[in-house]
Amino acid sequence: MKTGNRTLKVVYCIPAMYLAGGMERVLTMKANYFAETYGYDVTLILTDGKDKPLFYPLSPKVKVVNLDIGFEELWNSSFVKKVILYLKKQRQYRKLLTATLMELRPDITISMLRREINFICKIKDGSWKIGEIHINRAHYRTFEEGDATVVKTLFSKFWMHSLIGKLRQLDCFVVLTETDKEAWQELDRVEVIPNPLSFSPSGYSPLVEKRVIVVGRYCREKGYDHLLQAWEKVQHACPDWRLDVYGDGERKAYEQLIDELQIHRSRCRLNGRVADIESEYTHSSVAVCSSRFEGFGLVIIEAMACGVPVISFDCPWGPRNIINDGVDGILVENGNVQLLAQRLIELLNHPERINQMGSVAHESVKRFGIDIVAGRWKSLFETLLSKGK
Repeated sequence: MKTGNRTLKVVYCIPAMYLAGGMERVLTMKANYFAETYGYDVTLILTDGKDKPLFYPLSPKVKVVNLDIGFEELWNSSFVKKVILYLKKQRQYRKLLTATLMELRPDITISMLRREINFICKIKDGSWKIGEIHINRAHYRTFEEGDATVVKTLFSKFWMHSLIGKLRQLDCFVVLTETDKEAWQELDRVEVIPNPLSFSPSGYSPLVEKRVIVVGRYCREKGYDHLLQAWEKVQHACPDWRLDVYGDGERKAYEQLIDELQIHRSRCRLNGRVADIESEYTHSSVAVCSSRFEGFGLVIIEAMACGVPVISFDCPWGPRNIINDGVDGILVENGNVQLLAQRLIELLNHPERINQMGSVAHESVKRFGIDIVAGRWKSLFETLLSKGK
């Protein structure tokens, strides 16, 4: 796409691209599509991971600039030290990012809502400034349960108040779901653009294997404690079915929980991350999302694209914006372990319903194809550019 007599320039600001995260995967897909299909001049500006390889393959047409700020140094520091280091590195980041944007002179600059959101609108490089968030508001930059001291809670409230002020300065703020849009009542310029499906399946599950699949990092957010508590009930009612979980992270606590719940090891396996997750979906008949919250739910649309129906907690806020309850999947009251087990048992005992839901699911997620989602971004860019700075 041309703007005037030159190619449209788009810059993304994100901490690093060596991680195997959902945000990194989605950004890689969009950057590649924009560069390869639309002919955009795309640059990713990073702050960390300079000597680490990118996890997802980028098109050679996408440029990468690493400012090497080293915010990761904050990870293992005390709360007080984090504040001191943050202020120091933030000054450095502002100086280097300002210089880079003034040199690149992009048409569009997109913050993935990390540290640059505090000052990016003050950089007078002439670009339209967009904020893009990949997690719902209720769980954005919050402290874990048990870690929220009075001081940290007050700090968090002050930080959110300050953030709202920064977001108001943006030309546009993009969220993943209509539900999350409603949560940002203080903002006027909010657009909804969902994540794209991360792959186009080469095949679909025949839905004959008696296997339930779960995909996601081993962490509290994904609710695997609830999942295993539900599976303890399912294993007795559906003795010929098994559960397979795939993901990064520490599994020890969940392995211990399996033993405590006396779940049969032959019927429940906690696996690491696999490169070809599509193959695992196509060898499964039902998928489960037991998350306490989701920004969107990439694993949900991945499973559905492979023709696998999903049973999910109706957690904030992604699943309800993807699954049509009872039609292409099933929504369960958030955190209700007993009901999750009950719905699973009912579905596993009715293969004809699995097939019916799987067929509808495969069709319904076509709305998340990269061509459709990228088209919505293209339309947003063109709308902003048509206004003129």
